[in-house]
Amino acid sequence: MHSNVTVVTHPVLQHSLTLLRDAASDTAAFRRHAAIAASFLLIEATRQLHTKSVQINTPLTGTTGDQLEERLVIVPVLRAGLALLPAAQTLLPDVPVGFLGLERDEHTAVAREYYHKFPNELSDYTAIILDPMLATGGSLQETIHAVMKRGCNQIILVCVVAAPEGIERVMATHPDAQLFTASIDSHLDERKFIVPGLGDFGDRYFGT
Repeated sequence: MHSNVTVVTHPVLQHSLTLLRDAASDTAAFRRHAAIAASFLLIEATRQLHTKSVQINTPLTGTTGDQLEERLVIVPVLRAGLALLPAAQTLLPDVPVGFLGLERDEHTAVAREYYHKFPNELSDYTAIILDPMLATGGSLQETIHAVMKRGCNQIILVCVVAAPEGIERVMATHPDAQLFTASIDSHLDERKFIVPGLGDFGDRYFGT
């Protein structure tokens, strides 16, 4: 496995992943456990961030504390990436959000961009890209390219489930990206779906 790929193995995360995989889980359960999984993955993904010392006043006295030093932008890949956004905004409430809409062609599995909206200036930002399913890797490649083109100098990828084929494709072109996932699954099937996977994340989360 690549040194910059981290499989997060916390037991609570693995419990939620099992319920996300379960075809019997209804929309409410899927949403609940998607939020739990996202929180655990994001906490681990942000562990590497740097802090700086600041002077503050508590109600009793002055003291020294730590604040995040990096300039961050959160980028959910539409549509399914929106499922991970609430957890990211809870953990990082002051961080701006950029949007990139990519749609996968059902026949070719090639991702097509249909929408983008980013903060005006991203020079020297670290991008935290949210995409629950890393399948072929095409969508993440396009998203990484889009944020790097706008000046981001570090990329953190948060995916609930990843396929080996997608990991290899992304790492081949962006070897410095850091990937955090709850599971590296077996393979992609003939339809480019992750096996065993959990089905279509967006459809199950949004109830469509």
